[in-house]
Amino acid sequence: MKSSSGRSENQPQNSVVEARPPEHPFVDQHQLLQGEVLTRLKKIEGQVRGVYKMIESGRSCSEIVIQLAAIRSAVNRVGATVLTCHMAEIIENNTKDNKDIHASLNEFMDVFKKFS
Repeated sequence: MKSSSGRSENQPQNSVVEARPPEHPFVDQHQLLQGEVLTRLKKIEGQVRGVYKMIESGRSCSEIVIQLAAIRSAVNRVGATVLTCHMAEIIENNTKDNKDIHASLNEFMDVFKKFS
């Protein structure tokens, strides 16, 4: 039922929704990156299945190589995204722990070398 002011009787007069910053600034970013990475990996999985079928059906090597190059490129993009996330985590954690930035960079480079 509506009052004379046009509001519902059950609705509070001063209903203000406050926007609060996230408790952890990287939480939303991590959730977005996770969704993005999972979506990309599903596409890569489909590409790999496609190459499998191409090989089974006897498609030309040149066509298969083109698809393999596309898969490699997609995997590299996923890796770069995950590395970016990892770097942000390292910097955040080491800043919180008052560690030297060089320690952060060395830690990141160890992981980066494994990827590249």
